Amino acid sequence: MSTDAIVLLKEDHKEMRRLFKAFQDAEEGPASQRQKLVDQILEALTVHTYLENEVMYPEVRRLLPDLEDDILESYEEHHVADVLCAELAGMNADDERFNAKTTVLIENVTHHVEEEEEQEWFPKVRDALGRKQLQEIGEKMIALRADAPRTPTAPKAIKKALDAVTA
Repeated sequence: MSTDAIVLLKEDHKEMRRLFKAFQDAEEGPASQRQKLVDQILEALTVHTYLENEVMYPEVRRLLPDLEDDILESYEEHHVADVLCAELAGMNADDERFNAKTTVLIENVTHHVEEEEEQEWFPKVRDALGRKQLQEIGEKMIALRADAPRTPTAPKAIKKALDAVTA
């Protein structure tokens, strides 16, 4: 298993895309199936954004000050996702707005992932930091993953969302 931070984040992105597609395929299906998929999406997003906010973004911000604007935008995109995740965590799949809210979450996260992967953020970071530093960042992320919050209503997840508002 790679410890490269970008490889780890891309693996998370791949899993999220799989979950998003599964939800889209199940949109007309039973509420219980949609609920289960959204619960999985919420867990994956909560862990992922926590690791980025706690490890990746602060490290990149410290090491590559030229990417400050990109990092700040990413924090804000995470905040939007956090709000949507918290709202979905309190909803049932039979709520008339459940599918719509999930679709908006998927659209926002997909846009964020595309910016990171395809619009040069990851390539800029990889070029500037190199393999060794990315492995060190990845090792910190791996170490923190076990203690990362799993739901948007977990205290660490709420603190992360509040920090984004007050920062």
